[in-house]
Amino acid sequence: MARTQSELVNDRARLLGPNVSTFYDDPVHFVKGEGVWLWDADGRKYLDCYNNVPHVGHCNPRVVEAIRRQASTLNTHTRYLHDGILDYVERLTGTMAPSLNTAILTCTGSEANDIALRMAEAVTGKRGIIATDATYHGNTSLVSQLSRSNAPTVGFGLDQYLRFVEAPDSYRHADPNGTRFASAVAHKIEEIEHDGIGFAALIVCPYFLNEGFPDNPDGWLNATAELVRKAGGILVCDEVQSGFGRTGTHLWAHEKMGVVPDILTLGKPMANGHPVGAVVAEADIVAEFREGYRYFNTFAGNPVSCAAAMAVLEELEQADLVANAKTVGAYARSRLLALKDRHDVIGDVRGSGLIFGAEMVADRSTKQPASRFTDRVINAMRQRGIIHSKLGRYKNTLKIRPPMPFSIANADLLFDTLDEVLSQVPLDA
Repeated sequence: MARTQSELVNDRARLLGPNVSTFYDDPVHFVKGEGVWLWDADGRKYLDCYNNVPHVGHCNPRVVEAIRRQASTLNTHTRYLHDGILDYVERLTGTMAPSLNTAILTCTGSEANDIALRMAEAVTGKRGIIATDATYHGNTSLVSQLSRSNAPTVGFGLDQYLRFVEAPDSYRHADPNGTRFASAVAHKIEEIEHDGIGFAALIVCPYFLNEGFPDNPDGWLNATAELVRKAGGILVCDEVQSGFGRTGTHLWAHEKMGVVPDILTLGKPMANGHPVGAVVAEADIVAEFREGYRYFNTFAGNPVSCAAAMAVLEELEQADLVANAKTVGAYARSRLLALKDRHDVIGDVRGSGLIFGAEMVADRSTKQPASRFTDRVINAMRQRGIIHSKLGRYKNTLKIRPPMPFSIANADLLFDTLDEVLSQVPLDA
């Protein structure tokens, strides 16, 4: 017999341990997905405006068939020869700059970022790492220490190697050329060198998604990249969220931001829910890492995972989903701007492609964050069959990041519902 919702909640705590988070005040129990839609255990249909893991749509037929076909033939690790991993890496790196020509596959973005930082140490011989103060890069012992938005309460003594710069905030601190951010990074590099640790790497999401995806213009990261390399460091771009055409303007967000990273990390959307991540870099960087660490991962790069990941690239191309992201994203932004004219609680609208949202404020003149109000909006939207979330330093920016087949009709349903919710939810409850 299926568990009731209360039994599910209680058994999660009993079997999985405490503090296993769920979304929403009233957790939702999904049992089916298709395209941009989800269904709960009672048969209610929801519009998914949050999940970028099913990048080309829930249960995408091309991906499902690729997994079925390969799983029915062979699945094993990469110490045996197999075409699948080679074909995939060749096609993946073929979409990138010539220097990004070699890859290590992982199971998660956390693993990818962990490897990237160890690569930086191998290449530079130094350990100092810089990240923003409002980000998330994963949950290994090393990268969890970087994740200020979800900071652990204990660590392994790694904090001495880490420095944090203020995350960009186009709404409160204009920095149109990126020079303010670059200056902050330069200051932290000097600090690391003065402390005798030595500068190894700057790691950033090039579109700063967890920081609230500020409206930084194309080419914004160029000044920062130049000073990182001048200081002998490695630029790591974490595209676990921003990659695979999400911004609509480019396949990779680092292209939009005007840089080619030394190391690129990938994850969540790579195989539409099958656990795949990657570290992509120039061959000499990968060779230095492999010489020092002799890395091996039992499951990463297995034939089934590579088949799923290849199917995602094929679907992106054949369904022209990057162009769709650009078109629908531009429409979504126009709808959000119209809502801003109607609702004073919307302080700022931003986004590119199929990552867009609005920052909620209690007062436009002071830009005071309306964080609790944002929670109430998200929960009210869930009750109306719309799934999305929040992010940013103050957790007051709507995080709308749907699967790539999201349409203009889907956007209309989202914003018509949001308009109703903003009209009904009290600001000061």
